Amino acid sequence: MHEAKGPPRRADARRNRERLLAEAQATFAEHGTRASLEQIATRAGVGIGTLYRHFPTRQDLLEALLGARFDTLTATGRTLLATRPPGPALTEWTHSFVAATTTFRGLTAEVAQPLDDETTRLHASCAAMREVGTELLRRAQESGTVRTDVTPTEFFVLVAGVAWAHEQGLPDSPARVARLLDLLFDGLHR
Repeated sequence: MHEAKGPPRRADARRNRERLLAEAQATFAEHGTRASLEQIATRAGVGIGTLYRHFPTRQDLLEALLGARFDTLTATGRTLLATRPPGPALTEWTHSFVAATTTFRGLTAEVAQPLDDETTRLHASCAAMREVGTELLRRAQESGTVRTDVTPTEFFVLVAGVAWAHEQGLPDSPARVARLLDLLFDGLHR
């Protein structure tokens, strides 16, 4: 899991952190990444000082949420690599990626930054997730189900584009995302 190193937390501190993360997730889903931190603290039943003790900045809170998502996507990718044929594994992981990175407005931009910025705390989680996605792509290419001329960078740009379109809240967004992913894979398949 993506959690800060340090001494063991008291049970109430762990519960507060878990509530803050759950309420941040819900609040960001409703209002986007610029939602009020005070509202998150209130919904979690703690004071704003407690929120800031756990997450000194908005970025720290977002990084905690994103780190957990990246770690989950990495684990999902590893499971798919071990259990599914290459083509379906890539498709399933891509759907999981889009779903995980579009649950609240502003998240796509937050995901893009740590991909290349080694100074962020999220870089290692993001790099591991990207490595798994790259391996899924490579295996699908080796199996002949995906074009071999598609680079990992191109693949991630295309997937990020679908995630961005979903994040915009366009009418019929779930259906539109499914259609965009179908089009993406039609273009990727041989």
